Amino acid sequence: MQFISLATRYRTLAISSRRNLQLSSSAGVPFLDAYLNPNGTFTRGHGVNFAVASSTALPADFLSKKRIFPPTYSSLSVQLDWMFSHFNSICFSDEKDCVEKLKNSLFMVGEIGVNDYTYAFFHGKTMEEVKDMVPDVVRAIKDAVKRVIGYGARRVVVPGNAPIGCFPIYLAGFQTNNTDAHDKFHCLKGFNNLSAYHNDLLKQAIEELERENPNVVIAYADYYNAFQWILTNAPHLGFDAKSTQKACCGTGGDYGYDAMKMCGAPGVPVCPQPDRYISWDGVDLTQKAYQYMAMWIIDDILPKLRCPA
Repeated sequence: MQFISLATRYRTLAISSRRNLQLSSSAGVPFLDAYLNPNGTFTRGHGVNFAVASSTALPADFLSKKRIFPPTYSSLSVQLDWMFSHFNSICFSDEKDCVEKLKNSLFMVGEIGVNDYTYAFFHGKTMEEVKDMVPDVVRAIKDAVKRVIGYGARRVVVPGNAPIGCFPIYLAGFQTNNTDAHDKFHCLKGFNNLSAYHNDLLKQAIEELERENPNVVIAYADYYNAFQWILTNAPHLGFDAKSTQKACCGTGGDYGYDAMKMCGAPGVPVCPQPDRYISWDGVDLTQKAYQYMAMWIIDDILPKLRCPA
């Protein structure tokens, strides 16, 4: 993930998340090339993206011991290793200049952690088993922020998790007729409570890091409330009130999501008006929904970053 609405002189260095492109665009920053892109543009002021789709906060070997098997080995720690390799390559000739670059950069660590929980649930883990993973996930994020600060970061944004119980992948995968299981938005309360628990621990970790690093600005990006704001204001934002939890690209049931026949598979339809939908494919949001999330988040965190004029 990455963005800068501060000033064009700031570099952005990002680690993990699928919301990267829209946050960059909403902040008026060029899209960041992936670190592994051999034709990427890694020039001054452009920034770098180290994110990997489907990545986890916890290492793959850690998860495999719990009989959870992620589709990629490029976890948060691997992405950090790439980032430090990149720093070493650009700082080799002028260490002082590199210190200035990092001091005037905006680092985003996350959003990450949802995949850890999602893979666990769909590998048959219970809510209590997944809840027991949360301290480990948050610790991995905290350690990542520590590493970034140790390398010279002075402004770090750490996003929390969105309310996963509002996403079609969960609503379809754990469908229930028990009305008590749903909140006023028809989201699954138990899964949203897990997201809230993750976010509470993450905010505690950020507070600890702030005490340990008084000269570093660490801002929490509140994805949970940003998403809730979209749900609350969906009709006024142009979304179809009857389709707030239905995938635009997908098929099957009340939520337009079928894990065996996902978006992109032959015969899977796409809705004619994606801008009327919040969910794109049951997992990711539509571009319009991401745009509104980005606007909310940027407005929320910009004052916290204490950027020079």
